[in-house]
Amino acid sequence: MRAVKLGSRIYGPGWGLKRLSPSFVSSSCSARACASSAGTGMAEEGRTTQDGDPVDLAMSVLVNYHEETKHRSRKYARGPHRLDWANQPNPFRRYDGARVVPLDHLPESPTRSSDPLWPVIFEESLAPKPLDKSSLSQLLYDSLALSAWKAARRSTWSLRVNPSSGNLHPTEGYVICDAIEGVSMTPFVAHYAPYEHVLEIRAEISVEKWRYLSSGLPPGSLLFGFSSIFWRESWKYGERAFRYCNHDVGHAIGAVAIASASLGWNACMLDGYSVHEIGCLLGLPQVRVSTDRGPVRGVMRELETEHADCVLAIFPSGLTISEQPNYQVAKLMGDVKWQGQMSALSKEHMSWGIIYEAAQASEKSAVTSAAITRSLPLPDSIITSAEYEPVTVRQVVRKRRSAESMDSTYAMLAEVFFQILAKTLPTGSGETQGAPRQLPFGALPWNAEVHLVIFAHRVVGLQPGVYILVRNEAYTKELAKLMKPEFSWEKPEICPPSLPLYALQYGNVTGLAQRLSCDQEIAGDGFFSLGMLARFESAMRDFGPSMYPRLFWETGLIGQMLYLEAHAFGVSGTGIGCFFDDPVHTVLGLKDNKFQSLYHFTIGVPVEDKRIQTVPSYPAPPEI
Repeated sequence: MRAVKLGSRIYGPGWGLKRLSPSFVSSSCSARACASSAGTGMAEEGRTTQDGDPVDLAMSVLVNYHEETKHRSRKYARGPHRLDWANQPNPFRRYDGARVVPLDHLPESPTRSSDPLWPVIFEESLAPKPLDKSSLSQLLYDSLALSAWKAARRSTWSLRVNPSSGNLHPTEGYVICDAIEGVSMTPFVAHYAPYEHVLEIRAEISVEKWRYLSSGLPPGSLLFGFSSIFWRESWKYGERAFRYCNHDVGHAIGAVAIASASLGWNACMLDGYSVHEIGCLLGLPQVRVSTDRGPVRGVMRELETEHADCVLAIFPSGLTISEQPNYQVAKLMGDVKWQGQMSALSKEHMSWGIIYEAAQASEKSAVTSAAITRSLPLPDSIITSAEYEPVTVRQVVRKRRSAESMDSTYAMLAEVFFQILAKTLPTGSGETQGAPRQLPFGALPWNAEVHLVIFAHRVVGLQPGVYILVRNEAYTKELAKLMKPEFSWEKPEICPPSLPLYALQYGNVTGLAQRLSCDQEIAGDGFFSLGMLARFESAMRDFGPSMYPRLFWETGLIGQMLYLEAHAFGVSGTGIGCFFDDPVHTVLGLKDNKFQSLYHFTIGVPVEDKRIQTVPSYPAPPEI
């Protein structure tokens, strides 16, 4: 553990009730639904209305959603008054009747020479492994699979490789791929079921369809799709759930990108699809959920459907995508015969209409061209003398845990602190920050929009205080102009020259960090905590309303890197979704929506709860 024990000279490592009839369609994207909007995406984009410009209307909806779901010290965002345990959503989606393909179980091993050590995948591209059942199994095992089970008294609950707000896991994963021996004799679309580590074959498609879908991709590529079930998060968190679901999409993107790199593969987002096209590609129901504010309780199966999020291309490192893929897929997939019925998650539901209003307003509703990026090996990614634990990539990703509480009697070595921050940079050290190049940020097709406001508590040699890591240096002057004029914006003397870290104000900020993070002690007990500050309203103006969830994806991706870097140094991290939004902005002197804090995080020495037993991930106990 790369930490210092303080005081020691030893360095050691109220809702309404209403019964609603479900407005549910078939368990897949119907031929009529897909074909009707082929070539145009969904019809809303570009549509003129008597009420004004559709982009302005969508922006207004999203800004309103963001304002209404802010936590304030005297008024938290709306959520359930109590947890309805009888209707807690099942965290495991299944497609009953689909053909099930068991995948290989490949536990991590410190003695397996083929598993690279953690720093290696950031410094060099590994020789790509062939795409076969074994490598596909490892990709999923090291990204979205179960990582352990926890047991306390009569309760058991699962943990996964990809972190999730409240361990509720709204994110679902899909694989679209050419034929693989032992999986499918033809190209296929499959849903990943982590409970048993299996693929559910939703559809077998023709070779011609796969060639169209994979146009421009190098040989040995696959497509990886994500969707979200908002109900899983809103069951606990109410209206703020849309934010948390999009954090988790970012966590999952990071998990898949890192697992891909360990196989010698690259991952990049294909961001030209509309939401409708992705739904047709993945075989998701085309459902519009009521946006009536509510909350309304009843049987509403439409709340259990999945919202299409994004698609990644996974391909061998060293190769490139030669041209824009074919994003017009609705008509192509219109005659696909989908297999399996979506399993039910709850008996009754609670609808928070503002979530679905925001989701609809932020949908990318038409096919567009999009930038194609990829992560590059960066030999200078190690900027300090900090030593990682001798752990492999697979050990890091599968043993990552979220700390429940932290021990405030430890401090972090400065070189470790700086190295962790360097891994959150989009471009890599020694470059002007902004463009997405460093793993895993090369998966995103936009320049960095999120900066880190750091509350430093216990970092050896670094004065406590408020700092900022500018992840896109094009905005340094704007940030300085908008923030408090008394902020110093000076570079710490011990800071590596390549790290765009600036001290804003010195002083003990432990109590401040706790207060801003909904009075959670963990925000002050770690070595440091931070808030992720995004360019907000102007980013949506520049790129469209669909940028709203993407800003949260970027914060989730940063959070995933913080989780993994912390574990690689022998400590732990924890994402913090509960924070007082506007008080954070007040501390910084921000007075409008140009920048907004979207996600908080802390890193420190975890305090183990010895009452809780950890058991292996597989075989899983009997499913509830």
